[in-house]
Amino acid sequence: MAFVNLKKREVQVKVVYYGPGRGGKTTNLEYLYKKFKERIKTEMVAIKTHGDRTLFFDFLPFDIGKIKGYNIRVQLYTVPGQVKYNATRRLVLRGVDGIVFVADSMKVRREKNLLSLKNLQENLATYNKNIFKIPLVLQYNKRDLSEHGIPLLSPEILKNDLNAQLKAPSFEASALIGTNVVLTMKKIITMTLASLQRELK
Repeated sequence: MAFVNLKKREVQVKVVYYGPGRGGKTTNLEYLYKKFKERIKTEMVAIKTHGDRTLFFDFLPFDIGKIKGYNIRVQLYTVPGQVKYNATRRLVLRGVDGIVFVADSMKVRREKNLLSLKNLQENLATYNKNIFKIPLVLQYNKRDLSEHGIPLLSPEILKNDLNAQLKAPSFEASALIGTNVVLTMKKIITMTLASLQRELK
């Protein structure tokens, strides 16, 4: 459940970008940070992991309207993709309100996507959260790589692998050039706020 600050009359909403290592979670947030810089009141915080370029989490709140007279503040986080950082991934998921699962479209990453989604489901379960009930958007990232001759999984295969049961909204995207990055974020925020409004009734 989102954190409600009665004093500030503010609801803090936590959205986590999850997915396999080097799939584009950080690139998504970096793109959003640059695009919405004037609406972001804090620095983007990055904790480098040992010997790896993964950022532990990025954090960028910005305000969007109100729910029941409360201002909304959205915090976007990423998790480290590497398996050895699972404890950190679990920690970042604490108090999560909505999730963007960033899948890597490269053929060689097919198994990593599946393992990462299974890992997300397991980590959510430790907080008694159900992957089928939490607001979730899937992003099939790196679609631009087909122009460079890199073999990609078709959207149909990605859907069958990752979304056949979940039936979550999904977007084909390129975090690097920004294709559908903002759309992905807007969708998860809309779904998360709708879910919170139901909870706050």
